[in-house]
Amino acid sequence: MKKNKQIKDALFSLAFFLTFSLLYLNAKILFASSENPADYNGPAESLFNLRIPKDLQFAGEPIPQNDYSIKENIEKVFNGGNFEKSTAFILFNRASAWFPLIEKTLKKNNIPEDFKYIALAESRLTNSTSPQGAVGFWQFISSTGSNYGLEITNEIDERYSVEKSTEAACRFFKDAYKRLGNWTLVAAAYNLGMGGIEYHMKKQPSKNYYDLMMNKETSFYIYRILALKTVFTNSRKKFYGGINIYNIPTTTFKADTTISNLSEFAISKGCTYEILKTFNPWIIANSLTNPRRKTYLIKFPKKEYLKKLLLTTYEDTVIKNKDTLKVKNILPDTLITKPDTAKEIKNE
Repeated sequence: MKKNKQIKDALFSLAFFLTFSLLYLNAKILFASSENPADYNGPAESLFNLRIPKDLQFAGEPIPQNDYSIKENIEKVFNGGNFEKSTAFILFNRASAWFPLIEKTLKKNNIPEDFKYIALAESRLTNSTSPQGAVGFWQFISSTGSNYGLEITNEIDERYSVEKSTEAACRFFKDAYKRLGNWTLVAAAYNLGMGGIEYHMKKQPSKNYYDLMMNKETSFYIYRILALKTVFTNSRKKFYGGINIYNIPTTTFKADTTISNLSEFAISKGCTYEILKTFNPWIIANSLTNPRRKTYLIKFPKKEYLKKLLLTTYEDTVIKNKDTLKVKNILPDTLITKPDTAKEIKNE
């Protein structure tokens, strides 16, 4: 009786071992067949149904293939938690709102379109301010912004103007390309500075970003941009709905004298101080002192637009709220006046 029990136990153990081995072997074969060694894989695949392509490139410059360290760095970026669904939804909406304007400016200046992802990486397309004092979509510090033509005073900070700061970024990219010779190094220089990149190129020496050993942030900077590019260009899921102030019909005024009170000026145009600041974020004070009689262009949404839609601000982006159309009296005709401090011009 005891012997029969031992035989049954042995047979049961053998059957369990064979079953487990078979399941393990099948799983291994299935995993091997689904794995594509030519592509870089990461958690973004489960979120966006995509793979990082083997022909990944930045600004037309190919990423070295079959390099384990590059594959590992890209995977680290994707594993960094930057692509959660909630975050991605916000970023896609912002990109749908602001990329067209940025792309147009890059094209006009003969800068590769991939550089739009730098703004996304730097600020997530918001007029944010860093702890180091970098400001706006392109995160210019005060000295660099001034060097590239942006006016920065106690009353005006053109780093908050997406149009003008993008033009300034293009001037930086052009200067960097003349000095560094390829677009990948230009993008890295936006993080470290041209002098910093030149120092590492001379010390190591190499003109290849992927061969240079630099600080951790700069060493991963291009990979962050590539990860963003991959998600935005290869995702099967698309997000729309973002609206920026440059898509809204506006009336533009030339201000060539001092405006001592911008709140009153906004009311004289039938708007509110908040709307003035929303459409002109580069104005950072309540007055516009102008002893040199410089011409500033101040934009307001057209009266017809405000009568139809309520404007609200959400993280520096103007959005529509069709459920609360309560703006019938926002522009009373008695307030539509034109003081001598501003002259209306046609909006292009």
